[in-house]
Amino acid sequence: MAPIPQAFFARPAPDVARDLIGATLLVDGVGGLVTETEAYDHEDPASHSYAGRTARNASMFGPPGHAYVYRSYGLHWCLNLVCGTEPAGSAVLIRALEPVAGIEAMRQRRGTAVPRLLCGGPGRLSQALGVTGALDGCPVDRPPFLVLAREREVPVVSGPRIGITRGTETPWRFGLRGSAFLSRRFG
Repeated sequence: MAPIPQAFFARPAPDVARDLIGATLLVDGVGGLVTETEAYDHEDPASHSYAGRTARNASMFGPPGHAYVYRSYGLHWCLNLVCGTEPAGSAVLIRALEPVAGIEAMRQRRGTAVPRLLCGGPGRLSQALGVTGALDGCPVDRPPFLVLAREREVPVVSGPRIGITRGTETPWRFGLRGSAFLSRRFG
């Protein structure tokens, strides 16, 4: 598997979100196979960038191929990968992974040994990978990140995004068909 170059992210968010399914995401050697993503862009009422640039969402307006990390409801860190063209205001939320590397570290961070619960949901995923606000704005083509291209085409399903109140009809949630490692099954 080859590292994904920053140029991969210089495309529309839905394309990047779909093409990340089956890729490998590691943070300090801990992570796994991307099984679920959601796309957001500046014209999307559900996006943090919809109302424009703020101190909280500034990383979304930075160069593609960087992390946008924010707190959800003040509780959980969420990892997004910035995409589009500068200043885009677009990003892909990493919703779920199939754990592959650093599983013991994930178990300790999450306090569970149930594989499906380690990275099933953006908050769980960030906790398992040790993602915090300190990674906001960091390039994902350099340590501690490693994003590797998928080795082959994989079956991808799509549907409406979840956990939002606006833009719910937009089918920009993508998942690995048949995976047991999703935050929620596709309808």
